[in-house]
Amino acid sequence: MSRGGVSKDRQDGPERKCIATGEVQPKYGLIRFVAGPDGQLVPDVAGKLPGRGVYVAATREALEKAAAKNLFSRGLKQKVDLPEDLPGLVEELLIRRVVDLISLARKSGDAVAGYEKVKTWLDKEEAEVLIQAVDGSGRGKSKLSTPHHGRYIGWLTADELGMAFGRETVIHAALASGGLGKRVVEEAQRLRGLRETNDGRGRREG
Repeated sequence: MSRGGVSKDRQDGPERKCIATGEVQPKYGLIRFVAGPDGQLVPDVAGKLPGRGVYVAATREALEKAAAKNLFSRGLKQKVDLPEDLPGLVEELLIRRVVDLISLARKSGDAVAGYEKVKTWLDKEEAEVLIQAVDGSGRGKSKLSTPHHGRYIGWLTADELGMAFGRETVIHAALASGGLGKRVVEEAQRLRGLRETNDGRGRREG
């Protein structure tokens, strides 16, 4: 597996249609939205809120298009008020979700942080997912390789990874196979879509 993230050949699970692009794709790659009691548009990143929902691809471009063309009100069949910075709000919610999942994995013993611990897991083939901070040293990150047939997440910041491990900052982390690894990868992939510009470059890599 390359450092691009999750593979795109997964076919299982329900599919939904994006109201912005018109494309049908697996539900785990989309963001669900519902109308709140006060008529406010609510991002349902967990996909569990009651009521009629619409789906938008997890990209900044798709969210901006849906907002600009009033597609949320049309899809929900009622007028809804949008947050001032909808893509920014969705990004923050996804950050919190990914951080919380990694934190849960850490508490269950399925996640480690720190270069030496991560290297040990990789050497023993105990790691399924390699996570490295986008703002970490390129030279340091290049010393660790993505597990064979594993996954790579490289668009969280050192501060965000630090929150997941109860530290100020974290550059290197790893997840064991099984457990919450699959969910972390899927949620992180949605976050990646919000952090990429149209040319595929991360907005926070500078």
